[in-house]
Amino acid sequence: MNQPNYFAHETAVIDAHCTIGDGTKIWHFSHIMSNCEIGDNCNLGQNVVISPYVKLGKNVKVQNNVSIYTGVICEDDVFLGPSMVFTNVTNPRSAVNRRGEYLKTIVKKGATIGANATVVCGHNIGEFAFVGAGAVVTKNIPAYALVVGNPSQQIGWMSEFGHRLNFNEEGIAICPESGEKYHLNNNTVNKIKK
Repeated sequence: MNQPNYFAHETAVIDAHCTIGDGTKIWHFSHIMSNCEIGDNCNLGQNVVISPYVKLGKNVKVQNNVSIYTGVICEDDVFLGPSMVFTNVTNPRSAVNRRGEYLKTIVKKGATIGANATVVCGHNIGEFAFVGAGAVVTKNIPAYALVVGNPSQQIGWMSEFGHRLNFNEEGIAICPESGEKYHLNNNTVNKIKK
């Protein structure tokens, strides 16, 4: 029998029929449920639950105390902060079974969701968007957007390196860390290709 090419702490529970990529680390008291897919080089912190049919891309970082419920897809390089929350039903009731009504939530490549934020199901987070700590997402978030508050409101734009972008009169901003340029036009941000 081949040894897995990932690390799982001895207290982690990994159910049958899940796929876990090379170099992934699964830490204390986490539960990986059946039929989920976890990409290469992910890091799942302590007390993380990955529900059936969840998909995580490569290099996804899931901090402590996060449950990722059925219906959630996280693309490559997503960061999920400590104790952030996903939902998968908009009107849950204990006495009503709504398992066939799970809504899909997609977190696009490079997005960050801060500590204690909540993402109400059925809303997508755009590429490299940044959801501030404690924010409550109740609508789709555009690529590169910075949102905070409850309900979340957009207050600016972020670079791929996680810096606030300040656009000039021509709609151009430069990331102070990477030097990459961005263009703002019609309330949409795009990185300028070299």
